[in-house]
Amino acid sequence: MAVDRNSRDFPNGSAGVCQLETTSLDEESQIPPRGEGSRIASAVLSPAVQLWLRSQVQQVSELRVKIEGSDRQIFSGSIPKVTAVAIGAVYRGLHLTEVALEGAGIRVNLGQVINGKPLRLLESFPVFGVLRLIQADINASLKAPLLADALSEFLLPLLPLTDREQPLKLANSQIAIDAGLLTLSAVILQADGRQISFVLRTGLRMASSHELMFENPEIEVSQQLNGNILKSFKIDFGPEVEIEELILNPGEIVCRGGIRVLP
Repeated sequence: MAVDRNSRDFPNGSAGVCQLETTSLDEESQIPPRGEGSRIASAVLSPAVQLWLRSQVQQVSELRVKIEGSDRQIFSGSIPKVTAVAIGAVYRGLHLTEVALEGAGIRVNLGQVINGKPLRLLESFPVFGVLRLIQADINASLKAPLLADALSEFLLPLLPLTDREQPLKLANSQIAIDAGLLTLSAVILQADGRQISFVLRTGLRMASSHELMFENPEIEVSQQLNGNILKSFKIDFGPEVEIEELILNPGEIVCRGGIRVLP
């Protein structure tokens, strides 16, 4: 199992359907026959990595993890490479359809893991990956506080100054994805009971390796909003993120890039 930096497809499957030999998070890895890889990786690290991944997400339908390296390397606490594919993962309320990740140069507290302690990262390391989000999962994610709050913060500057004193609430939020086009519709609920319906249509493009910005945004609203701010709006994911490609296909978003994982 490997993650191809030049491919938008997932290992052993297409970008639309990821067909994998999966490993349940609750299964215990079996020690492989002699000569088939690191016994430490199979007997100790694989279960520890699976438990650590499970602790990072609310749920995951399928998971496959592969650890590469010799016993000598791994026993010293150094993992040359880890690849993982997850299907149907939910992280902080965000529904991730398919994720394929590859990390290298990972340092962990193996000595403590052998003694029954939780897996812990000792230093940061780079991860490259491919992420696929289908429209249904994106709409399910709109209910998560993480995305709902971000959406509210984005829409608040569109309102007149007199209406920005109270927190903004949204209802009926929906996203539709077409080739190169994102359509967001929602209703803004104001504190005085007024409702503002709007539809935003926009493309997305990379402003930098860690920023996305709207491309040719158009907004339809039931009353006057400050739509000019959309032309300069950017989504900044921070310096630890490096986006290489973002594709809007009908019904899905596919993103390739990397991130530095911090301890």
